[in-house]
Amino acid sequence: MSMKRVIIANPNAGSGKVKRNWDTLSREIQGSLGVAEGRFTAKPGDATRMVKEALLQGFEQVVVVGGDGTVNEAINGWFDEDGAAYNTDASMVIYPHGTGGDFARSIGIGGDNLPSLFLGASEKLIDVGVGSGVDHHGNAFRRYFLNISSFGSSGVISNKVNQMTRFGKILGGKAAYAFGTIRGLATYRNKRIRLRIDDNYEEELVVSIVAVANGRYFGGSMKVAPTAYVDDGFFDVVVVGDINLGYFIKNNAKLYRGEHLDLPGFSMVRG
Repeated sequence: MSMKRVIIANPNAGSGKVKRNWDTLSREIQGSLGVAEGRFTAKPGDATRMVKEALLQGFEQVVVVGGDGTVNEAINGWFDEDGAAYNTDASMVIYPHGTGGDFARSIGIGGDNLPSLFLGASEKLIDVGVGSGVDHHGNAFRRYFLNISSFGSSGVISNKVNQMTRFGKILGGKAAYAFGTIRGLATYRNKRIRLRIDDNYEEELVVSIVAVANGRYFGGSMKVAPTAYVDDGFFDVVVVGDINLGYFIKNNAKLYRGEHLDLPGFSMVRG
């Protein structure tokens, strides 16, 4: 009996690449994974709702087509209010096709050979993070993440990238995020925080970014957490201290290669 499979795709991902290339993408996915029903998102939040609906409808595999934003929405449809999976037998397939592809990069998926990668793929259990807080309107929130949850200038940078025109994003994820990083750091003022990690770390310090990393990459292929593994039961908490735009530009290449943790201003604590 064939697996009951659904494709949930963001047609606007990658500045509309998914919509433009849908016929090819659909053939590739079904050729490597098997017959699947296709569903398109139409607005923010749709992927979360559609994943939940698919799991409750008995789908055994959910193929997510889009960028990191679509992947994040999808994992937030996987669990109920108590944190239990709607379908413990179901699996998720990430088919990256967006501006960013950092989680896919963290688990070794990418390039032009995606269909062949999935032909011999097997399922694997990985960790999922969950964060809670209060939004700008004073409302409590709880969100899951597969890759990295961060705070500080990274939030401003993400907003800058999302506000970019289609022309800006069409340059590719790395270029879009590099440009967004420069724009964000040029105006951001680092913040004093108190950071506690388990019972072995508590400090008051000034930071630019704190990245709670399950995966290794964020910001359009920046290897911010080079020793993180998605299945080890730990987060690599990377602290980017009181640095400025000039320091970032000076060490930009090392950041993308994951060679920054020994530099002044950077540290990592596992928790």
